[in-house]
Amino acid sequence: MFSCRRLGGGQVQAGDSLRLSCAASGRTSSRNVVAWFRQAPGKERVLVGGIVWSDDRTDYSDSVKGRFTISKDDAENTVYLQMDSLKPADTAVYYCSARAGATIYRAPALYNFWGKGTLVTVSS
Repeated sequence: MFSCRRLGGGQVQAGDSLRLSCAASGRTSSRNVVAWFRQAPGKERVLVGGIVWSDDRTDYSDSVKGRFTISKDDAENTVYLQMDSLKPADTAVYYCSARAGATIYRAPALYNFWGKGTLVTVSS
């Protein structure tokens, strides 16, 4: 369903940028909402942000708003998470996920499909 890749090094310095990609397959209707979550060591998985495939609406958590951007490439069926001005607090395993519908929910349990996580480490 999902193939996630990290474009660039997984360990970066504070202030650096990194881009993650998530290539989707399967019925578009079942993955109309694509969201990125992250899970820091010892913490719960939380929403980073998401995009509604059918109308390009996006939503972000307050902790990343203005620094992270989610976009998509329809031709490649790929969603990107561009992470700028990275902070040590952004260190986590990042996951892409999807669900049907048109609402970007914050609860991970509401997402049906998950990609493998990719570790992002930001050092100060």
